[in-house]
Amino acid sequence: MIATPPVAEDAGRRNLLLLVQLRWLAVAGQMATILAVQFGMGVALPILPMFATLGLLIGLNLVQLLAERRRPVTNGQLLAALLIDVAALSVQLYLSGGATNPFAGLFLLQVVLGAVLLRPRSGWLLVAVTSAAFAALTVEYRPLDLSPRFASALSAPYLIGNWFNFTLAAVLIVLFVTRITRNLSERDARLAAMRQHAAEAEHIVRMGLLASGAAHELGTPLASVAVALGDWAREPAIRSDPALAAEVEDMRAEVARCKDILSGILLASGEVTGQAPERTTLRRFLTDIIARWDSAHPGLVSVDDALGPDLGIVADRALAQALSNVLDNAAEAGARQIELEARRTRDTLILSVRDDGRGVPAAILAHLGKPYQSSKNRRGAGLGLFLTSNVLRVLGGTLAVSNRDGGGAEVVLRLPLAALSLEEAT
Repeated sequence: MIATPPVAEDAGRRNLLLLVQLRWLAVAGQMATILAVQFGMGVALPILPMFATLGLLIGLNLVQLLAERRRPVTNGQLLAALLIDVAALSVQLYLSGGATNPFAGLFLLQVVLGAVLLRPRSGWLLVAVTSAAFAALTVEYRPLDLSPRFASALSAPYLIGNWFNFTLAAVLIVLFVTRITRNLSERDARLAAMRQHAAEAEHIVRMGLLASGAAHELGTPLASVAVALGDWAREPAIRSDPALAAEVEDMRAEVARCKDILSGILLASGEVTGQAPERTTLRRFLTDIIARWDSAHPGLVSVDDALGPDLGIVADRALAQALSNVLDNAAEAGARQIELEARRTRDTLILSVRDDGRGVPAAILAHLGKPYQSSKNRRGAGLGLFLTSNVLRVLGGTLAVSNRDGGGAEVVLRLPLAALSLEEAT
């Protein structure tokens, strides 16, 4: 696959090519104007220095065309190119009447280009340079030897007013163009974020459909296994052997756990499982999650209960699975001790999971909340934090992951209590 250049570098190259094209037009226009004034109007101009200035612009264009193919174009390079254009225009105007030349207004073109193409600070620098050049050309320039029918006298107050008018226009152009550019950039960033969220939502929908289908498909064989294990448990040969009976009971418990997980998947995907929403309390909800997880990882997790007075809620199976995913990640990272701190403010539930494992690699932290970001080399790994972050986002919460100074990681889940609380009867 052919790698595409970064957007910023591509924009810089295109902006440089735009300046090159405009400079070709400027060179052609100035050459035509010089020839028309010299030979059409009969006004004597210093042809050699003016054409030498045009030659410098042509050389700059050729150099920039060659350099553009070798390295990225920076803001400094664009600023330098525009400053050279301002210098060249200043020389041409100095040789042909200064601020009395009607083409002095072309300084505004450089200001507009700077406001659009450069960073704000560089755009303001260009305003200062062009304003200073315009002011200098009002007092220092080479007068044109015009015939009486072309000659006119411009007073000093007019020239000063003309300079002030130019400076005011340049300031307003940069002020409003930079604001418009910033607004457009913010809008593009919002649209990019919305497209990213839409792509993630589509990915979640696909995974949900896959998980729902798999849950339906697995339900039948699990039911058959449960029936078979029930029959085995009643067999005299197994009942008479304590070791076999214990193994069968363990298998029945694991099958029941699998069926419970599948029911949670169907409930999270919006399908009816025959179970009414479970009313419980916040403390009991968290205690049940930890008890189920601790049965598979005995003695690994400890709970710091700072919830205060208990609160009636509706048990959210998706949140329970999200918290289990965080605990699973800590265990798979080699943690020997996991601490769950549960506390709440007036309207927010905060669950902090701290472990002493290997921590979270920097590459995964940089792409937190994206699918398949995992240090585990197995198919399907990396969905735990992705699903957890999206569950919290749907419920109006947030997920934060960081590495601890002493080793291990800390995952903080914040969730508005309104997403779980029972509405009080009125």
